[in-house]
Amino acid sequence: MPTLYALKPAFQARLRPLADRLAVAGVTANQITLLAAALSVATGILVAALASHRAVFLLMPVVLFVRMALNAIDGMLAREHGQASKLGMYLNELCDVVSDLALILAFAAIFPAWGVVAFSIAAIIVEFAGVLGTAAGTGRNYAGPFGKSDRALALGVIAVLVACGLWVEAIAPFVFPAMATFSLVTAINRIRSGLNGS
Repeated sequence: MPTLYALKPAFQARLRPLADRLAVAGVTANQITLLAAALSVATGILVAALASHRAVFLLMPVVLFVRMALNAIDGMLAREHGQASKLGMYLNELCDVVSDLALILAFAAIFPAWGVVAFSIAAIIVEFAGVLGTAAGTGRNYAGPFGKSDRALALGVIAVLVACGLWVEAIAPFVFPAMATFSLVTAINRIRSGLNGS
């Protein structure tokens, strides 16, 4: 199914000159991976702590975009500059999950916590289903409709609406459960793709 992940090659092309300069400067893929995770955790904590000041949610779309950029850069450093390693593989997958949890759970400060937690769990299941494609011999799976990039876009839009006072409170209890449902559909699609070898 369609997903924003399809835009990744064009996004990488824009970032490739920066990745090349970082490689020349001696920056490693693992350092970028850890930086993205640290930035995400720090942002999640800050937003949750200051959630009563709704303007703090404007940090979310900025950090989500920067995180996506850093994720693209660490991949390019690994693949295109000979930095791929088993440690890097573990760091990449584990740091993605930690980053997701930190950024998603921050929304529990203003949304019903059960829905936010359900979405967090579903997001982990999606990524786990994608990683299992490697174990199944079909490679890391990125099937949609609600992968990492799509989650980031949705969270960014919600954060902007909250920060600008445009959020409709009546739909608040339904938004995160709906995203959890989309995530579970995504996990099923990734499992099905892995089983079909696609």
